[in-house]
Order: sequence, then C-alpha cells, then structure tokens
Amino acid sequence: MGRTNARARWRAAAAGLLAAGVVVGPVAAPAVAEDTIRQQQWHLDAMHAPEMWKVSRGQGITVAVIDSGFKLDHPDLEGQFLPGKDFSGSAGGVGSFADGHGTGIASLIAGTGKGMGGTGAQGLAPGVKILPLKINTGSVGALVSTDFLDQIGQAIAYATGQGAKVVNISQGVGAVTTFPADVEKLNRIISAARAKGVLVVASVGNEAEKGNPVDYPGALPGVVGVGASDRSGTVTAESERGPQVDLVAPGMDMIAACISSTGYCKSRGTSDAAALVSASAALVWSAHPDWTGNQILRVLINTAGKPASGDRTDTAGYGAVRPRIALTDPGDPGPADVSPLAADASVPSAASSPSESASSSASASSAPSAPASPSDVAVGAPTAQPKADASSGSGGSVLPIVAAVVAGLALVAGVVFVALRRRSAARPEAHVSPVPAQQPATPPSPPSYEPPVAPQDNPYAK
Repeated sequence: MGRTNARARWRAAAAGLLAAGVVVGPVAAPAVAEDTIRQQQWHLDAMHAPEMWKVSRGQGITVAVIDSGFKLDHPDLEGQFLPGKDFSGSAGGVGSFADGHGTGIASLIAGTGKGMGGTGAQGLAPGVKILPLKINTGSVGALVSTDFLDQIGQAIAYATGQGAKVVNISQGVGAVTTFPADVEKLNRIISAARAKGVLVVASVGNEAEKGNPVDYPGALPGVVGVGASDRSGTVTAESERGPQVDLVAPGMDMIAACISSTGYCKSRGTSDAAALVSASAALVWSAHPDWTGNQILRVLINTAGKPASGDRTDTAGYGAVRPRIALTDPGDPGPADVSPLAADASVPSAASSPSESASSSASASSAPSAPASPSDVAVGAPTAQPKADASSGSGGSVLPIVAAVVAGLALVAGVVFVALRRRSAARPEAHVSPVPAQQPATPPSPPSYEPPVAPQDNPYAK
C-alpha cells in the first residue's frame, strides 16, 4: 500500500526482512494451518454465518469485483466466476495477476471452502457469483491517477450493464486534485450506476496513522465507504477516519484464498472490510430481491451495531455491519428511490469551502445522523468533507495545495503521473517480496478511538 514510485526501494528492503523471517506491516502472509482454514476464519463465526446461510447464501446476486486480477482456478473459487473483462491494458486477461489481492477479495465474498478437502476458506455469501473486472492497481508498470480512475469508471459502467447488483472496489488513490475532470467523470458514472439501483462499495483506506489522507473512489458521493474493525468491534488504528466512513466490518486477522504456495493468506485492512459489506448486501438482496439498492443499504445502516454514542461518528460511521440482524429483523426498508446517504451526486470544485462541503454530506432519510465531532477524526485529518469534495484531504485550504501542484508541474516538465496511494492491503506470496510496510516495526500506541460498540458485546451478531 505504499506509493507506486517507492515500490522498488521497498522491495529491496522487504526482501531482506523476508529472508530473516520478518513480515512487514499489515501485509498478508501464508496462513498457518494450526487449525483448518475454515476454523481460522473468526469473522464467519462472530457474524453467525452458518445460521445466516439457512436464510440466504447470496444466491441469484452478482457482485462485481474491481481489482488486480484473479486466480480463476483456485479450488475455493472454481465455479464462482462469471466471464469478466480486463480494463488494465496489461497482458493476460482477468485470469492473470501480479499479486493475490483480487483473489482474496473474491474469496472473502464468495469462497466455497471446497479447497483443502472441504475445509478451505468460505466467503460470507458463498451463493454469490463474482464478475471479475481487472484494472491496473500499480502492480505492473507505471500508473497515473487519471488511468486508475478511468479504468474504475469503465469497470463500473460495464458491471452496471452486466446486471451486477453490487460493485466492490477494495482499492483507492489519493492526490487526485491534479485530475479534477477525471474525478468528476467517475462521479457521474457512479451516479448513473446508483440511479440504476447498483450499490458501489469501496474501502476508505489504511493510513489513519499517517495523516489520514482521503482516498477515492471511497470518498465520492453515492459510494458506501467502509472502515475496518477487529474481533471486539473496535475500529482498527489504521482504518481512516472522516465523513466518508459509512460502515465498518471485520478487517483484522482475516484468512482467505490467495496465490501463495499454500493457497491461503492472512491479511488485514479496509479492503477486506469492504468485501464483507458487499457480501452482506448480497445476502440481504438475495432474501429480498424486490428491494432496491437504497433499501438494502438503509437496512444495513439501520441494523448496524451502533457506536457507543448511538450516533454516526467519523470513526465507525453508522456502525458495524450485521447481516444476521438485517436478515432476521430488517425493519422498514424505507422508500425505494431515496438514498440513505443522501450525498450530493455532484462533485464541487476544489475551491468549495469546508462548510459548503459539510452541508452537502449531511445524512438524510431514516438513517441515524449526528454532526461529527473533531475528536472522532485522527490527528492530521482533512478539514474538507470528502464525501462532497474532490480534494486530496491533506488538511487546510485546498487552494494552496492546488497552487503547489501547478508550480511543481511547471518545474518538472514531462512528469505525467502523480503518486498513487494504494489503500488495499496486498496479499504477497512466499516467492514475492512484500509491499511497503504501513507502520514502523514497533508501531506507536494507537490513538484512543471510540469503538463502535462495547467490546464485551459481539457487535457482528447480537
């Protein structure tokens, strides 16, 4: 998840650590078979998945996964993929991959557990079909932000045309102010998908402790932004904070299919959490096929394990997703044509004031809402409201930032790309050097963030 232009430097350093038996940062590692793979998937038990599967397994629902490529023949995913499409411009098609990230995300959503003699990794919605859509995530060659955003836009439009109900984007990029037209174009595509009933779910990023930058598309209006929480329901220290956070889901010590020699990896991050929110939407949609995307999302919000305050916070959003409650006691799904997020579908210019942005990101409908407190935001968080502002989120007025970017471009002629910040937690294999560490070897004590629910409770199933 480091910057693209620092990848080579980190690979050399990480290779040395790998040789010494050290795994750096919140990256993935091959799963240890102390129990069966399925027994290590704590989140399925915490969410009472076997009980949910008696009601719904996500059958009849297509989830499009926009990611880095997919191992189509993994035992836990065979038969789960529909014919996909490659937007990356690289060779090999959707079945080629430079890392195992896309495979892991697909596994968390729709894994069957057929691997390892039937004890492999299961997804939260094993009845779902995955529409695999490959983009260039920076794993192969150079990548510029405009290409990244354009490929995501193409993939969303394609998924909408193919009948996908949910689009999962466990990816993100920062420093987008250089390409405001591309951000606005992507926002229009997302608005069109939303108008057709599609839910677009994206991770919010894993750098809360590193300035808490704003990631796109997770911060765009109409996108369900997802943060990560641990076994107790506490939001992880790395999960980014802000008004872009709508829900949180398990994103710590996750076990899923990957492309390692064992076929399984352990990972953490908001990428995994987004996959579980997408799967949760599929479970509820399968049980209520006549509901719209707005109604599905409203029920997920209304049945979430609320923050301790009972109100929405910039740390936990509306709370921890609980598909079991959404299936057994969904309540009133509300109006079909009103978004519970009610974010303005347009992206204001970078000069929009924080107050203007804040007002346009306010919640409506039956979803609980409350003004966000500054204490809910990590130190160094942006002052602009990302759900309605296409700024980079580096804090303060965006005008000096834009001026600095323009000056930098004038001095460095020929530079055609900005630094890409991948917010997805990569799943490197034993023969691949780990990606950059997110945190130092001895991380500082995390800030005391408010957990979404009391730790003694099970926030995912109670």
